[in-house]
Amino acid sequence: MLNSDHRDRPVLVLVGAPGAGKSSVGRRVAQRLDVEFVDTDHLIEQEAGMKVADIFVTIGEVEFRRIEQVVVADALRDQRGVVALGGGAVMNPNTGALLAEQFVVWLNVSLADAAHRVGMNTARPLLLGNVRGQLKSLMDERAPTYGAVSTYTVDTSGKSLKVLADEVAALVVGSANA
Repeated sequence: MLNSDHRDRPVLVLVGAPGAGKSSVGRRVAQRLDVEFVDTDHLIEQEAGMKVADIFVTIGEVEFRRIEQVVVADALRDQRGVVALGGGAVMNPNTGALLAEQFVVWLNVSLADAAHRVGMNTARPLLLGNVRGQLKSLMDERAPTYGAVSTYTVDTSGKSLKVLADEVAALVVGSANA
């Protein structure tokens, strides 16, 4: 559907809080556009040889963020499809600068929806303990940055994955035709 061979960057970068649907929506958008999908958290796990939660526990958040910065920069340079960033990646100033050259969509999720989606997910190390409180704090801290780096914002409230993927894919196609 979308020829990305001539592009020198991803067709789309998705940002948002944990539980926003970046991976789920990203996979569906990539499928609709007939491009590849990558999730930088998955790339980090491949690089480190362990799950994100294990990275936080064994080598710490500082080392995770160092690996994340390199992996995200590589993905933004090398990928031509849809790239989903981990929720905190945008907080790195270097990543923020790289995103200025990208087509970025912020999947803006309500606290209630995000908390419902992540539940008591222990694979999200920054949300251990009071999940709702931690999530609110992260969302409040990161929202201005998500807005600053994004080309478009899509409100995910009450929308199915199909509707969200259709909406985001239409934004990408519309920008490619502009």
